[in-house]
Amino acid sequence: MSESLTRQFKVTKQAVRGKGVVVAQNSRAAEVGAAVLRQGGNAIDAAVATGMAIGALEPWMSGIGGVGFMTLWSAKDKRAWTIDYGPISARKLDLSHYKIVGPGPATPFAWPDIDNQNNEVGYHSIAVPGMVAGLGKALERFGTLKWQDVLAPAVALADRGMELDWYMQVMLANGAKHLTKFPASKANYLCDNGQVPTNDWQGNKRYIKLGTLLARDIVADLQAGGSAISADDLASYQARIVDPLAFEHHGVTINVAGGLTAGPTLRRTLELAGEHTRGMGAPDADFFVAIAEGMHTAYVERLKTLGDKPNNTSTTHFCVADSEGNMVALTQTLMSLFGSNVMLPKTGITMNNGMLWFDPEPNRPNSIAPGKRPLCNICPVVVVKDGQPWFCIGASGGRRIVPAVTQLSLMLIDRGLDVETAFHQPRVDVSGVGPIRVNRLLPDAVKRAIAAKLPITEVDNPISPLGFANPSCIVRDPKTGELTGMNEVMSPWAGGAAQ
Repeated sequence: MSESLTRQFKVTKQAVRGKGVVVAQNSRAAEVGAAVLRQGGNAIDAAVATGMAIGALEPWMSGIGGVGFMTLWSAKDKRAWTIDYGPISARKLDLSHYKIVGPGPATPFAWPDIDNQNNEVGYHSIAVPGMVAGLGKALERFGTLKWQDVLAPAVALADRGMELDWYMQVMLANGAKHLTKFPASKANYLCDNGQVPTNDWQGNKRYIKLGTLLARDIVADLQAGGSAISADDLASYQARIVDPLAFEHHGVTINVAGGLTAGPTLRRTLELAGEHTRGMGAPDADFFVAIAEGMHTAYVERLKTLGDKPNNTSTTHFCVADSEGNMVALTQTLMSLFGSNVMLPKTGITMNNGMLWFDPEPNRPNSIAPGKRPLCNICPVVVVKDGQPWFCIGASGGRRIVPAVTQLSLMLIDRGLDVETAFHQPRVDVSGVGPIRVNRLLPDAVKRAIAAKLPITEVDNPISPLGFANPSCIVRDPKTGELTGMNEVMSPWAGGAAQ
């Protein structure tokens, strides 16, 4: 077999440094947040501005039709908080739309097939969105600016439209199969013949506009398509400010979103890994074996008790930190690529498919039910050392999120690596389904050590789809206060900006 062309290249990326830093999966969204910091806003103001802007820049990942969680450190409160604005099913949900038509799962890890893919594609897959409520709650409680100030950049970007480039074309091509099923989605994202739009040979910039992106007609659009979501569902939705899941690990306090997120899986993995991840310098075989075994067990426990599904989710994660000591790790999502694939005709809002996170089988902890919150893979983290915020981290990538966050966090905590070096280290993926996926760039001794404990398969880490999640992180130097931000090396749009 010929060698993969991608192995002929070594990709590197530089960290961004400053007294205030934003790192995001879209570098232009990061620049929006950094501009807010320069104008006197704090990290929460910048996070809200970034979150709204990114929905206009890459709406297959997230947007106001989506949901999310953030973990933040409040310099004023001198403590961490989590804001939960995850999905909730409609209160008048009709369970007959989620009829199981295929065989039950052969393993505890997969859902059975649902009639017409109603839990994955289309109006019946949409859960009540929480993004606007969540960002609004964060701004009201922890921010310093007004809504119109932090929304202004996103409004300008929405008016201009998304700039078409090669990576956007890749995303549109990946989603075209389902986008063509819905007239507004096809009309806005694709050409009349259902093909992916292209640029001319002269390289002139082309922009794709998505509609008004206003929520006033959202209920009419949803119900016209058959969704059970009502005006009451939207009006009664409440984002929640709650205590994070906080636990100690080797001299630091890890604060992560808890409850129905991947936070408990992160904690369980670290409990199982114990002392075996400690050492100095690049992670060795003991480090990876401890994580592989610990996470494999943690995922088996998670999936047997709560249910989950492997899928290529289209989530986005970003981090913000300011000179005052505030830190934000924020993960927001439409769930799958382009979410439900439904663009609401009157508004241009692409809606989530949050119903996919529920277990279709009845009488289980995560089973589909009206007015209920599902389990998710989101894992935004703020790590505190000596009473001060040290770093914030998170990722997108479905089940691959918590393995990435775990490994990178422990490279900083237990191995003493700087964030730029850590992000250039090859990783493994342990998502509870099938063999351990190991980056083929890992040393042979590491691969042999993992293979002696669990089955493995060697894989590349291509640009699309990313093989090992899409993490972002900001680290604060405890002596100088300087902030250093880093993104996934293989993500072409990911980048940072400084104050």
